[in-house]
Amino acid sequence: MTRQISRRETLAGVGVAALSAGCLGRTRNIAGRDRSSQLTLEINAPPADRDPNAIRIARHLAENLNAVGIDARINTLGHTDLRRKVLINHNFDVYVGQFREAEPFDPDAMYAFTHSRFVAEAGWQNPFGFTDINGVDDLLASQRRTEGDERREAAADLQRALAELQPFTVVAFPDPLTAVREDRFENWTNRQPLSVGGLLGLERVGAAGGDADGSETGNETADGDANETIDGNETDEDLIDDNPLTDDETDDGDTLRLVTTDERITQNWNPIAAEYRRYGTFTSLLYDRLALVDGGEAIPWLAADWERTGDAGIEVSLRDADWHDGEPVTAEDVAFTYEFLRDTAMGGTESPVPTPTFRGRVSAVEAATAVDDRTVRLTLDGVNDAVGVRALQVPILPKHVWEERTDVATIAGIEFDAETTEAVVTNNEDPVGSGPVRFAEATPEESVAFERNPDHFLVRDAGGGSTDGADADETDPLAGIPERFRGKPAFGRLEIEVMGSDIAAVQAVGDGLADATVSNLGPDSVPRIGREADARLVTGESGGFYHVGYNARRAPLSNPRFRGVLASLIDKRTLVDVAFDGYAEPAASPLAATPEWVPSDLRWGDREADPTHPFVGESGSLDAETARERLREAGYRFDDEGRLLAPST
Repeated sequence: MTRQISRRETLAGVGVAALSAGCLGRTRNIAGRDRSSQLTLEINAPPADRDPNAIRIARHLAENLNAVGIDARINTLGHTDLRRKVLINHNFDVYVGQFREAEPFDPDAMYAFTHSRFVAEAGWQNPFGFTDINGVDDLLASQRRTEGDERREAAADLQRALAELQPFTVVAFPDPLTAVREDRFENWTNRQPLSVGGLLGLERVGAAGGDADGSETGNETADGDANETIDGNETDEDLIDDNPLTDDETDDGDTLRLVTTDERITQNWNPIAAEYRRYGTFTSLLYDRLALVDGGEAIPWLAADWERTGDAGIEVSLRDADWHDGEPVTAEDVAFTYEFLRDTAMGGTESPVPTPTFRGRVSAVEAATAVDDRTVRLTLDGVNDAVGVRALQVPILPKHVWEERTDVATIAGIEFDAETTEAVVTNNEDPVGSGPVRFAEATPEESVAFERNPDHFLVRDAGGGSTDGADADETDPLAGIPERFRGKPAFGRLEIEVMGSDIAAVQAVGDGLADATVSNLGPDSVPRIGREADARLVTGESGGFYHVGYNARRAPLSNPRFRGVLASLIDKRTLVDVAFDGYAEPAASPLAATPEWVPSDLRWGDREADPTHPFVGESGSLDAETARERLREAGYRFDDEGRLLAPST
């Protein structure tokens, strides 16, 4: 008789306290440690107070693995330790995480995530150790080098191959949930309110037509005129000087206050550190990119303009910009950045030490050459225009700061399984970027403050020439930048405070102690937002999918048939309905956030189960015997007690 394991009631009863309790186990994965012949798999995930969605997925999978005879153990780790274990040291069996890509979610986002050329590298590039040289690799290369229908067909076949081989299992795209109040700042976007574009698009309440004159609120001007006075006696330079502002020195209404449950931004401002970066919003405010994604399109940012030259080049013209320490931004800095991201040792080690982030983007660039102080030429590796523009979306670093960080890193108390450099592991204290905000002060694990950069081109050039007429690009120093970003940010100071829980963060917004939450809130917070009269819920569509990642370097996870059975143990529909409380969309493809790229056979639609690896059983109930039979068909054996035997070594 087929054994049915009920899931819905179990999931519904999972509370935050139970999920973070010690019974989950902080164990090391030693196959057969207690039961010499049984296969043991460790599932790594952040604790409930850091990511309730991830731990619920982990618990769901662990219970179903145990039901079919696999000894599954959940290992909870803080975000930094988890990412170091998975992304840097590759010391894991299974993990639950969220992959985030800047919008628009182009198929090339999968290049670094799954191409075999990155197997030996650390970071978000192929953490699975997955190889499919004549299949996935070829499709990844094809979508890079083709255009139009041919590229669309390659992207569709790529998604089908990933769905079949399952180096990772896409679970769901969560709705980003943010609590905001609008009594001091408005124009919170529904799509991504805490993105760079979302924060720079904010307006001070009372600012007419986006041109805040300070007459009603006493705030600094938004038109970037440094000679305009504030409160009749302070200039813009006086308001934001070399010293961080304190609450006693700045108008309370001029400070944007955010709250988060993630303390990493208070300790580390390294834009290339994979274990510290999740979305990179605040490091992207510190470090400009040549192009910024806004409304699904790439717009010129630090680059004033770019154009394709010949079959394999992009020539980029830079805006007039300075680093936060006053040094000018030059084409030499840009050329250095691309070389540095390929090898942070800059040739100083026996083999390159690439950055653990942005590798997919910089791999499209064969060479970067400074033509003059304001012009850089990128030589592309035969990629199409879309991939070429993606290559412009990396943080530009000051050469005079980062060229001093190329030595091999040795940090007491931190283990790295591969050679790394100081650049990769530094906390980057007192960061020097060129972005619209600059670092002010921080108390580790408690708070961090940034201040408006009065020398940024958004502010300095906001009162430039006309944007109308044929000569607009010649007269407008901010040509190509949307009007809503000019003169921004609308705040003089940005403060981020760490809270102990989502509920506490929402309460801070409701009490007027904060303007918005930063971390994506769990669904348990939604009723609390509804009870706060001055707070509202902002929810949109997410490009960051929750997934279960498998270490294909280890047997039996190296077997795609075994991974396929594991994928069929995940009841995505029930997880969305119960664990996410409906604030998510189940998915089979990592490109589901851009459905125009997804072939019809992989679109979820009204399906109850995954189209490639459907859940074994009915919604909410696992058919454990059928799952065991599939494992037997794949060549695996069980003992007399129904335990799956570990592969012999």
